[in-house]
Amino acid sequence: MTRIVPIGAARDLPFWRRPVTLLFLMAIAMPLSFATWSALLNNFVIEAAQFDGSDIGWLHTVREIPGFLAILVIYLLLFLREQVLALVALSLLGVATAVTAWFPSMGGLLTITLLSSIGFHYYETVNQSLQLQWLRKDRAPQMLGWLLAAASGATLVAYVAIVLTWKAFDLSYNFVYLVSGGMTLAIVAWCAFAFPQFESPHPQIKSFILRRRYWLYYALQFMSGARRQIFVVFAGFMMVERFGFEVHEVTGLYLINLVANMAVAPLLGKVVHRFGERRALLFEYAGLTLIFLCYGGLYWFGWGVLLASVLYVLDHMFFALALALKTYFQKIADPGDIAPTAAVAFTINHIAAVFLPFLLGYLWLNSPGAVFGLAAAMAITSFSLALMIPRHPAPGNETIFARMLPAPAE
Repeated sequence: MTRIVPIGAARDLPFWRRPVTLLFLMAIAMPLSFATWSALLNNFVIEAAQFDGSDIGWLHTVREIPGFLAILVIYLLLFLREQVLALVALSLLGVATAVTAWFPSMGGLLTITLLSSIGFHYYETVNQSLQLQWLRKDRAPQMLGWLLAAASGATLVAYVAIVLTWKAFDLSYNFVYLVSGGMTLAIVAWCAFAFPQFESPHPQIKSFILRRRYWLYYALQFMSGARRQIFVVFAGFMMVERFGFEVHEVTGLYLINLVANMAVAPLLGKVVHRFGERRALLFEYAGLTLIFLCYGGLYWFGWGVLLASVLYVLDHMFFALALALKTYFQKIADPGDIAPTAAVAFTINHIAAVFLPFLLGYLWLNSPGAVFGLAAAMAITSFSLALMIPRHPAPGNETIFARMLPAPAE
């Protein structure tokens, strides 16, 4: 029978069996599959299934359906512990990634994408909950930065391998997908057998909750999901469709992103800790507004591939500041609300993600620049919302209006 260890007693375990080590291993396992899948996706769907902008929009709409249904995690937690569910979801992601190239058709890719997305989104939902429960509030920003750097480091290994071997050894999509998915499964197997089950100090509510005092967090999550979809779906697709990037070139661009994230992510954690969530998010949203306007300029003014590549790297770096949204919620949340609210927030984050990709896919066919102009408007909206975050968020001080108009706890 699996041993259950309270988080408070975990410090007596060897370092390689502690909760933070498990978080780092899972942070490494996930991108080995997901990042490899993403790096090859645009080239694979164009070469194998002749996708256009509308098709890629539908694919990403299907990919986001499990994110919209992340609320179901609450009910799965009635039967599975969060730690177990995280590993099960990672396993599904690994298996689906491994067999992606076996289904080179529209129907096949939609099906396998749905399965891998269930694994990815349910893992991310539970992982965010575990991070906020297991990490101390005073260290959470820095540790989240290091976890992001670890994930970037794992992806760096995968991308370097692709860049160095894709053409040199004439690799196939099938081989790369099988290897990346298999590595994720190997790490999951180690995590399942090497670690005890950790018991958080605060029992989590296992029912649907939607608290009025978290309204600003919900609004920021909604805008984050809508805005990020435009980048995830169309920025990489643009590099292949407009500028003719090949697999090793796209992966090389991702590689630059990773090196930047590995260097910057731990510093961003310190920035959030030093300057607070409000200033960090305002800086992120202002920067993203300018970046998306410049993306539009690639089409409106015919700017070149060098600027597009620079914007792509800067985009990734600004998105890394989203860890401030996690720590904002950690500071305002009741300890027992973390797991159910993580599921609710993921669903809210993906409301727009379900319909935006395919709708904007049709807009893309006529005006790609307008798609990025819409993203800039979303970033401006997020900036306006972030102005409402107080300098020192806490329960009862969730927004700048909270002290004047106290919201009830429920």
